[in-house]
Amino acid sequence: MYYILDERYALRGWQKLPFALVDRRRGRTTFLQKADMALLLDMDGRTDQAAASGERKQALKKLEEDGVIHPCEPGTKLKDYQLYKFYDNRYIRTAHWSVTGRCNYRCKHCYMSAPDAKYGELDHDTAMSIARQIVDCGIADVTLTGGEPLVRPDFFDIVDVLLDGGVHISTLYSNGRLVTDELLKKLEDRGIHPEFNMSFDGVGWHDWLRGVPGAEKYVTDAFLRCREHGFPTGAEMCIHQRNKHTLRESIRFLASVGCGSLKTNPIADVGAWKEGGYGPAIDMEELFRIYLDYIPQYYADGMPLTLQLGGFFSASPDSPKEWYIPLKKDWCADPARECVCGHARMVMYISAEGRALPCMSLSGMPIQENYPLITELGLKQCITDSSYMRLIETKGSEVLAHNPECRGCEHAGYCLGGCRASALETTPEDIMGRDMAACALFKGDWTDRISQVMETIQLSEKQ
Repeated sequence: MYYILDERYALRGWQKLPFALVDRRRGRTTFLQKADMALLLDMDGRTDQAAASGERKQALKKLEEDGVIHPCEPGTKLKDYQLYKFYDNRYIRTAHWSVTGRCNYRCKHCYMSAPDAKYGELDHDTAMSIARQIVDCGIADVTLTGGEPLVRPDFFDIVDVLLDGGVHISTLYSNGRLVTDELLKKLEDRGIHPEFNMSFDGVGWHDWLRGVPGAEKYVTDAFLRCREHGFPTGAEMCIHQRNKHTLRESIRFLASVGCGSLKTNPIADVGAWKEGGYGPAIDMEELFRIYLDYIPQYYADGMPLTLQLGGFFSASPDSPKEWYIPLKKDWCADPARECVCGHARMVMYISAEGRALPCMSLSGMPIQENYPLITELGLKQCITDSSYMRLIETKGSEVLAHNPECRGCEHAGYCLGGCRASALETTPEDIMGRDMAACALFKGDWTDRISQVMETIQLSEKQ
């Protein structure tokens, strides 16, 4: 009996994580023990498994049931891309790449002041080089953003380099204006259906924040067009004083046009918002009250989409009995072993000027200049030994030790000092500072209030 690895899978390894199975169709990586990798290396169409028994036989059965392997004729060969390859750099799951700093909108809150192309746009050859470096470092998944990524005339050149290298493109971030039937057809012709994550900033307020008359209609049409073509969609909403009352109405509307998820965040007083003097950002106490008041409405409306209210609350209709508080790292067993931001450790942000950053929020802050340019250092070095790598490997215990207020705090073990980008809003020069939004959440007993609201909702559902 001969087996071969299914064509969607490839065998890979990285520094400190030498054994992995990559699902190229989904851009997902599963890390393995040495014995499991040894078994998969035998799924080569040349190794007879007829004598397999005991645990090995059961393992083969499970792999076949899961579609990882399938029976084949003796001598069937693996595709070249499936063969084991080791990348001599650290593992990064996803590159979130701003392929341009330009935009066709004039958003009042843009981190990058994109209408004025504050961070410009890398030339064609440099962009192609970064795309190839992503492939060469074994980054299996990419999300593309801007600015507005679709304004690049060579957008599909970037897409093709990534696809040819076996990289999965999971999400395109867009304002929706250029999401046309023609664009979707070009993606379909390439065999991909990435999620379109499009900004929507409140029924009746979207045009104001985006700075373009008709922006709300354009994005509505884009959501409907994506639904018609079978492309999944998500949305992000920036909460500010003018649109805060539209949360429920906006979520209902997004669900009605096929949007599957929404993430909300308050506007930060950086970039174009600060430059334009549009007023102070909404304070945390008020924001948390808005969020708390909305939670029962979300369930009353039947959980119309997957929801993340910033770091405050998250739930999904896919698992209706589950909910969590994103800022609460209650999975953390030991702050000395856990990276302070698990997301940043797995997802790197590449800025419009080609800088390696832990997240997009830093692109509007002066501290970003402390981190390396891929155009100078190279992506491999950036994710192996650089100020960027040292930051994303920072352990929670280091942040707690840096902040006297955190020592002895009853919430320290699952707060870990909060979000680094949020902390910079209070201490712009100190990325190890304390996140005051996290302090407000935990010390203000908001987690208990969320629990009480959820107990009431779950009790009423049982009756």
